[in-house]
Amino acid sequence: MTGWIAAIVLAGACFALAALALRLPREGWMVFGAILLFGLSGYAWQGAPGQPASPKAPAEDIASSGEEMVEARHALFDPVRPKPGYLVTSDAFARRGQFERAAGLLRKGLNDNPRHLEGWLALGMALVGHSDGFVTPAASYAYTRARQIDPANPAADYFLGVSYFQSGEIRAARSVWAALLERSPEDAPWREDLERRIASLDQMIANAPMLQ
Repeated sequence: MTGWIAAIVLAGACFALAALALRLPREGWMVFGAILLFGLSGYAWQGAPGQPASPKAPAEDIASSGEEMVEARHALFDPVRPKPGYLVTSDAFARRGQFERAAGLLRKGLNDNPRHLEGWLALGMALVGHSDGFVTPAASYAYTRARQIDPANPAADYFLGVSYFQSGEIRAARSVWAALLERSPEDAPWREDLERRIASLDQMIANAPMLQ
């Protein structure tokens, strides 16, 4: 309970600082409040506030995140195409939130299959999950390898942008998505979604001085 109180007080102090000391425009209050609410939601989801000094959330608390992560990746690939055993097994670990074990299996499998795009993408996502949503150098490298294998596939940069956004790195997310949009064909089915996301980030950045 103490962790929750501290988090709420800190969020309130941040809002007051932005609204009063930094003179955040009134029209930006809702956007900045949404960012803080998103952060508190992430704290509840990842931080296990009821466990003092706990560095990671229990596996059962983040298993749903692993499930969604795997399903989101599957949606971008042919569902009837057979998947290698190491990817199937690593997905089973990822679905339960055991991202470290998933990443270990993927590394071993990719040693023998270095041109497996979905494997590199899965590794990047597993490494981000293992680091509680932050894009580590290892995760960035995995996404880069996936992009190099098939530059026309938007998956690597799309999920990299999602990871940056979830970690609060708004400008980094915008940069990744803007670069993806720039090199996407005019008739690409993902262009409209990217344009909408970038516009939303632009609004956040414009209304929040600390993001500029």
